Amino acid sequence: LFAEFENFKRRTSKERMDLFKTAGQEVIVSLLPVMDDFERALKELGKSSEKELFKGVELIYNKFKDTLKAKGLEDIEAKEGDAFDAEIHDAITQIPAPNKKLKGKIIDVVEKGYRLGDKIIRHPKVVVGN
Repeated sequence: LFAEFENFKRRTSKERMDLFKTAGQEVIVSLLPVMDDFERALKELGKSSEKELFKGVELIYNKFKDTLKAKGLEDIEAKEGDAFDAEIHDAITQIPAPNKKLKGKIIDVVEKGYRLGDKIIRHPKVVVGN
């Protein structure tokens, strides 16, 4: 009876720890489009002559990104020329490769991917060369 109780305690403790790790997942997933909008805004503001406005938005973006990083959010690295991996990447389309080196490789990253702890919460959306 004591051994069963110990097993129960260990199992519920593990389940509770798993729950805490992913408790904020739903909130973080809903904030990812805001992160995308920030990145697009910074890209456009970088083109303008409003350097002070760019710095202000960049400070807010960095604070937002650091807060999510502290909660366990990590970028999934995907860049042009990387090998396509169906386990990690989400291919939205295939286009003829501009050169033979890019055949079966990533040509463009349309949307960044993120992982929360060990779990991928959004796969990077990529264009693959064929």
